[in-house]
Amino acid sequence: MYIYYIYSIIYILYIYLGAYLTFHSVILNNHEHFVCYISENVNRKSFRENMKPGWHYFGRKMDTADFEWVMWFTKFRNYILFALSGHVIFAKICSMLSPKHRSLIYMIYGLSAVFVSMGWTYITLVLSHCVVLYTVSLVKRKWLCFVAGLTSLATFKMEPMVSWQSGFVTGTFDLYDVLFYGGCGFSIMRCMSFALENCERKDGNYSFLDLLKYNFYLPFFYFGPIMTFDRFHVQANNPDLTRKQWEMWNITVHALVHLGAIVLVDVFFHFLYILTIPSDMKLVRQLSDWSLAGLAYFNLVYDWVKSAVMFGVINTVSRLDHLDPPQPPKCITMLYVFAETHFDRGINDWLCKYVYDYLGKNHDGIFRELLATICTFSITTMWLGPCEIVYIWAFFNCFGLNFELWVAKFFSLRPFSTIEGVMSESMSRRIRGVFNAANFWAIILYNVLALNSLEFARLVATRLTVRGFPLSTLSVLFVTYCGIQLIKERERKLALKEEAAAADEAGKEKVE
Repeated sequence: MYIYYIYSIIYILYIYLGAYLTFHSVILNNHEHFVCYISENVNRKSFRENMKPGWHYFGRKMDTADFEWVMWFTKFRNYILFALSGHVIFAKICSMLSPKHRSLIYMIYGLSAVFVSMGWTYITLVLSHCVVLYTVSLVKRKWLCFVAGLTSLATFKMEPMVSWQSGFVTGTFDLYDVLFYGGCGFSIMRCMSFALENCERKDGNYSFLDLLKYNFYLPFFYFGPIMTFDRFHVQANNPDLTRKQWEMWNITVHALVHLGAIVLVDVFFHFLYILTIPSDMKLVRQLSDWSLAGLAYFNLVYDWVKSAVMFGVINTVSRLDHLDPPQPPKCITMLYVFAETHFDRGINDWLCKYVYDYLGKNHDGIFRELLATICTFSITTMWLGPCEIVYIWAFFNCFGLNFELWVAKFFSLRPFSTIEGVMSESMSRRIRGVFNAANFWAIILYNVLALNSLEFARLVATRLTVRGFPLSTLSVLFVTYCGIQLIKERERKLALKEEAAAADEAGKEKVE
């Protein structure tokens, strides 16, 4: 499987090499042009605001275009290390002394940490929403839970309710804004999960204490990931704390991998500036087609790594607490269908369980799929915060999901189905790979507009499909096609292994 990661690294380095050489040839090696560029743009905000002092001993400035990365590398780093270290020590002692009540002890520690960091008014605000959604859950009507939950979520995403509620919580804490909105938003989603699971329960109701244990588990409280209540309740209340063979070794390895990723990203921020360059459209327009493709791709890689590192660190802590949290997102290099495109697997699991799969059933009906995707992205839009760029992002991704189904339905008709039936499996996979290569870049373009700007996404799309046709278009698609074939081959081998394992288990059951 390492060949796929090696391919990803080679692909990134190859594209960045093109961007690096083009940047030097266009700007740095052309002295007169460079001097002119500096004199004309010395006061441009694009670079001045995003380049901050970094490694003084190397003379390198740091790319600070991504607020979340900067938060994790500067302000939040010390706080999160202190809070999570205390949780790990506290949880270990409590799990040894009273394994049956560990979920209650986690809640007490989480409430204490939230109180110390944000104050009692913040806890009161969160508890008020918890009380409302708990009360609604007692009615056992899913539609009412959705209405109450989305209304509560809207109060943290839309004015004037946002300003009104934030006015109750005042303070000078550096991370006040981030923790306020993060904790409130994730709390609402967790409360909705609790309410919906309570509707599913036939014999009685879950208690309000169960909701508090679920919501105030500190590693998940401020930044997620969201673990649905049914899974959390079973795992957190399981008194059996025995571990599988090599489990601690795997946790240690994952922790070291995430530490290495953090160091590597910090190096990139001081040498590549890949997030700041797209903000200067005057510079970007002078880059080659390959450089633009690399910038677009690499920006999504950065966002994927950010999600993988953030959730990976938190997941490591939760695994030490004997939980099985949502896994980090799938690597962007291995995505070629919209159905697997997500940067937060917790939110994705939540949406699939309660909205997308619930409405879409088996996802083979055109109108049912359309309804499911519209409802899913409507809730996602509310979660991200309604604004123009989010509307555009949601529309294109919703269209991409449905377009995949339309194309699959079209090619399932005759004579296409007959032709594919005659083909070998490998030939069919190659033909599908051609369409998947185009789909891969649709995913890149549809998501990069939310990470950078609509203008940058439009420029990349124009250069790769119009001005760069046919040379740039076909060369980029060919490299992407080769990568997709590697991914498909890996998926095929994994499927064969799973079938063989299932057959072995079935054989053992027959013998017994």
